[in-house]
Amino acid sequence: MLPYTKQPLHYLTMSEDRVASFLTAEDANIDWKTVKSFGEEWGKFNNIAPDQIARIGKDYFDIVEDQMLLPGAIVLDVGCGSGRWANFLAARVKSLEAIEPSQAALSASSYLRSATNVRVTQATVEEIPFADNSFDFVYSLGVLHHVPNTQEAIQSCFEKVKPGGWFLLYLYYNLDNRNFLYKMIFQASDLLRRIVSALPGRIKRPVCDILAVLVYFPLVNLGRALSLFSLPLANAIPLAYYRKTSFQVWRNDSLDRFGTPLEKRFSKGEIEQMLVTSGFSNLHFSQKPPYWHVVAQKK
Repeated sequence: MLPYTKQPLHYLTMSEDRVASFLTAEDANIDWKTVKSFGEEWGKFNNIAPDQIARIGKDYFDIVEDQMLLPGAIVLDVGCGSGRWANFLAARVKSLEAIEPSQAALSASSYLRSATNVRVTQATVEEIPFADNSFDFVYSLGVLHHVPNTQEAIQSCFEKVKPGGWFLLYLYYNLDNRNFLYKMIFQASDLLRRIVSALPGRIKRPVCDILAVLVYFPLVNLGRALSLFSLPLANAIPLAYYRKTSFQVWRNDSLDRFGTPLEKRFSKGEIEQMLVTSGFSNLHFSQKPPYWHVVAQKK
């Protein structure tokens, strides 16, 4: 594993797991309520079935070509959550450093215990404790739209990529490729998110489980029914992406979407601009959901 650029401030410990922590109250590009929310989320959803992780992982990494991620690659996971994507990649690379600001770093460390080439560290994207130009491949999936300054966060990631290396990014989209009705449905759901995310955790979690039943169950199953007849409308139904996933994934996503205090959304053009401003080039956007995920190179 790579050496840290400074000494850990302390260690998180639980059972056999010991995680170095670099987290300080001075970190500016972080929303502490959101970090706490994700710590609770990944403490609850740390056992998604491997086949579900593999299926979704293939969707995120569909634009990553073999030459971008070689077997000898040194990789950084920015915002690893439960550690599921680190586990998805572990056997494919030489070593993988995973950072996570929330208490979920301990859950991820426990989950990844058998992956001897993976290490979890508690740190923010603002204070990544590794030298610049250290990683062949960096990825951040569904994370940087939850920080106050996404542009600065992308810049932090850029600094850690080796020249010639690659960065895989997934940010929530602002529905720039959707119709008016779809956007209106989203506006209603976003209002609900603002209400639910303000609830205490002990109330928010069961409320999100109820929403998984009331919102995800009918929409996902409608998408499934339409897809049986190969109707194009199947892909236009909100949450249609989840029709090949399990109810456990819906519950996880419901808590993620409705329970998170800080959420920002970006158009494809805005994401492209932030990457180029940071210094990335050679961008490749996937034309498939989840929108938008993109891979970019550091020259």
